[in-house]
Amino acid sequence: MRKLLMSLLMAGSLLAGGIGAALADDASAPTAASAPAASAPAATAPDASAPAASAPAAVAASAPAASAPADASAAAAAAPAAPTAPFSVDSSKINSGDTAWMLTSTALVLFMTIPGLALFYGGMVRKKNVLATLMQSFAITCVVTVIWTVVGYTLAFTPGNAFIGGFSRIFLEGMNYIKGDKATTLTVSHLAPTIPETVYFVYQMTFAIITPALITGAFADRMKFSAMLVFMSLWSIIVYAPIAHIVWEPTGWLASAGILDFAGGTVVHINAGIAGLVCCIVLGKRVGYGREAMAPHNLVLTLIGAAMLWVGWFGFNAGSAVAADGRAGFAMLTTQVATACAALGWMFAEWIAKGKPSVLGIASGAVAGLVAVTPASGFVGVMGAIVIGVVAGVVCFWSATWLKHKFNYDDSLDAFGVHGVGGIIGALLTGVFAVKDIGGADGSLILQAKGVLTTLVYSGVVSFVLLKVIDMVMGLRVSEEEEREGLDVVLHGERVE
Repeated sequence: MRKLLMSLLMAGSLLAGGIGAALADDASAPTAASAPAASAPAATAPDASAPAASAPAAVAASAPAASAPADASAAAAAAPAAPTAPFSVDSSKINSGDTAWMLTSTALVLFMTIPGLALFYGGMVRKKNVLATLMQSFAITCVVTVIWTVVGYTLAFTPGNAFIGGFSRIFLEGMNYIKGDKATTLTVSHLAPTIPETVYFVYQMTFAIITPALITGAFADRMKFSAMLVFMSLWSIIVYAPIAHIVWEPTGWLASAGILDFAGGTVVHINAGIAGLVCCIVLGKRVGYGREAMAPHNLVLTLIGAAMLWVGWFGFNAGSAVAADGRAGFAMLTTQVATACAALGWMFAEWIAKGKPSVLGIASGAVAGLVAVTPASGFVGVMGAIVIGVVAGVVCFWSATWLKHKFNYDDSLDAFGVHGVGGIIGALLTGVFAVKDIGGADGSLILQAKGVLTTLVYSGVVSFVLLKVIDMVMGLRVSEEEEREGLDVVLHGERVE
């Protein structure tokens, strides 16, 4: 494990050097795109209110025959450029159906963290740590909300350079809704021009919230609450925002290369999974790990949490279409199919290996399927979803059992085993099973692997550095005595009776 971390650190240093060079180049060049988006002319957006039939037919009929053949290159040059930054529109350009669906999806994704993930993780820890585990998800929701509002959104989803966004939306400057007597205007994102930018902002915030919350499963039972807050705050800015930018913002490095990540297999799950692996290695094993029983204290909570995650995931995947349309419906279909197949895959693998199928196993398998289909949901067909689900269920069972024991790391709640490994499976198989007629793009296994490797190296190295710095400044881990007593009492002065 030490050799693995050193290799990651060396590779990350090279990547960080490239990012630094790009940032320096960007700082020396004038960046018109970083100006407040509200000043961008609305004329750059397509005018949805103008019917296509409004072109005068008489003009076309009276034109000389010689001028009938259109010059395609001239027409392309004359066409308005697609918006590349948030801009203002008249309220009539907002699609109420899309907006209603995205409001619903936003609530569903928030529901995944609180209460979904909180209960899923809370049921798997020992009774003396359940409140501390629930508290982590709730506190991260609050902290990341503020960070995303101040700086996270602008770094992730505004034009900047290939690795980081600009500052046009710092403290949400320029994001507005202006109701007038004769006309109402508001800003929209260039990534979601049919819904208010405020809705897109909060929707993406829920992704930024659940990603660091997933990491907590790797170090459950042993990290200081104060150190956790500092780490998650810095990680959200330094790791999550840049990865989201390079994968999802059109000017981003991997986005411009054509990587396929429909709803966050790379940005969310691989990102959180590798950070979780680094966390559990740096912090070390729980006291008594491998010698004492550490069975989940309440699998009822875990199963309820898994069910909430399953329901909320439709907002995660189908919502990533950013429209109430056929692609959203297809993403919902593939999500349901892959999840069921993964749950069965894990269940039968465990049944064969251990003689009995467990409640924890089928719940974990469902989550593995949700993770794996996330990058693929808007790109693959039903057969692709079935294969991705089965492979994720079986391989994630293997990673949460054999792999973890083989390399002897204490990933408490299998954050890496499910989210890291499941995310890698989903990202790679998206390149294999992507259907152009569905997602409009051909898949490339090599390009998907590039995205996986970039995320593993960058997130892994930066997470390692952050943890080491925080450990030197304030310490990461509670004492052995405090760990034995339980984090509920030691950190929060409360306990479950």
